[in-house]
Amino acid sequence: MYALDRSIEALRRIEAELGARVVTVYSSRDALEQHVLSADLVIGAVLIPGGAAPRLVSRRMVGDMKKGAAVVDIAIDQGGCFETSRPTTHAEPTYVVDGVVHYCVTNMPGAVPRTSTYALNNATLPFVLALADKGWKRALTEDPHLRAGLNVAEGAIAHAQVAEALQRPHVAAERLL
Repeated sequence: MYALDRSIEALRRIEAELGARVVTVYSSRDALEQHVLSADLVIGAVLIPGGAAPRLVSRRMVGDMKKGAAVVDIAIDQGGCFETSRPTTHAEPTYVVDGVVHYCVTNMPGAVPRTSTYALNNATLPFVLALADKGWKRALTEDPHLRAGLNVAEGAIAHAQVAEALQRPHVAAERLL
């Protein structure tokens, strides 16, 4: 199994958590194409906070994949990272393009609502507690990760990609604190 990313930090984290079960690869156009074309399954999980997912896998690349291979587009809620992706539902989750099975269900956690709710609660509870205990300005001042999640405050758009997508002015979060 291979994991491709352009973040060295993310690749190190994957190595630390999964060890030798996963080979990490710095993502370049050539590396991406090599691994996509040889794969039986490609899971695209690209996130640009506040923006659309980049189309990393072209229609030509999908057409050159092994027949019977499958792609899962986790990024479909942000437009998808495969050029051949289109949103599907839990009722009709797959379709085939050039012999490649596509699974592009929007809101994938909706298939397991109880489990996904527990996971979301566990991931967000520390942030909720910090906001409740400290107030939003102090909590964001003290935690750069929480601050990076600020989208709008006091009528200003603090997230650069959101401002760009809405064609509105951007105000740095630090100025709003």
